[in-house]
Amino acid sequence: MPNVGKSTLFNALLKKQQAYIANFPFATIEPNIGIVPVSDERLEKLAKTVATSREPKLTREESLPPIVPATVEFKDIAGLIEGASKGEGLGNKFLSHIRECDAVCYVLRAFTDPDIIKQGVKDPKSDFEVLKIELDLADLEHPDAPPFSKKPFLIALNVDEEDLRNEMEIERKYAQELGVNQDQVVAVCAKTEAELTGLTEAEQREYLEALGTRHSALDRLIKKAFKTLGLITFLTAGEKEVRAWVIKDGANAQEAAGVIHTDFIKHFIKADICDFDDFISLGGWKPTRDAGNVRSEGRDYLMRDGDVVEFRIGQ
Repeated sequence: MPNVGKSTLFNALLKKQQAYIANFPFATIEPNIGIVPVSDERLEKLAKTVATSREPKLTREESLPPIVPATVEFKDIAGLIEGASKGEGLGNKFLSHIRECDAVCYVLRAFTDPDIIKQGVKDPKSDFEVLKIELDLADLEHPDAPPFSKKPFLIALNVDEEDLRNEMEIERKYAQELGVNQDQVVAVCAKTEAELTGLTEAEQREYLEALGTRHSALDRLIKKAFKTLGLITFLTAGEKEVRAWVIKDGANAQEAAGVIHTDFIKHFIKADICDFDDFISLGGWKPTRDAGNVRSEGRDYLMRDGDVVEFRIGQ
């Protein structure tokens, strides 16, 4: 809904002031679009292992291969109000923009700042019901369009800063109240996250520790969004690049190869795969192969999240 912190949260995700923020309804008209990296500690470990397995051994940080993380594309769209399915507010624009998305992240206001105007906002449960009803009504009015009811969704609960100390309890409470699974709810303080973006890493750690938490809620939001989309990653580790590649959960090895290059689908021979932990503990591709911990898989192998892969491709 309007003025619940969507654009503030979006800017924090992008770590820059891209979306226009204003304390009045419908400040967002055209959607803001941003590509956000998915935090993955495995990539840095892979890069260090690749660097130290080379001859001569290279340990300086500037000698590490480039790291390319997985990403999620977020769209910050106009607020929806009651009657949007009939074109109230910016309903028609809102609905057309959201139909293009693979999943929906509902941002619900659970903070208490009296200075932020409430435009039809009551409480998280009532607001969520309004949003769901409007989308259900829009489905009835446009039966030939991609139905909103089929889209997976996530709820970003915009809370007060002091609530971050009990984020898990907050998420559990509201999940029950909203009738959803707890893994579909993320408690986040958009205002705090926006402030964190202007600090150094050391200052961010100090700020978060003062709040009684260790990690930014944004990382949890991004990872839950990635999971909500039904995505997993496989990893490649070479001297030129260490990368997380995005595939649908359930994709086979041949389909995964096609994500790197479409020609790989046609010329696929096999996939050499090892477990991430083996790759790190044994020290790279050669010692992992020497230990017999690299297996050859065919095109129908179902990829698992975190598989470290080298594809064998023919001419």
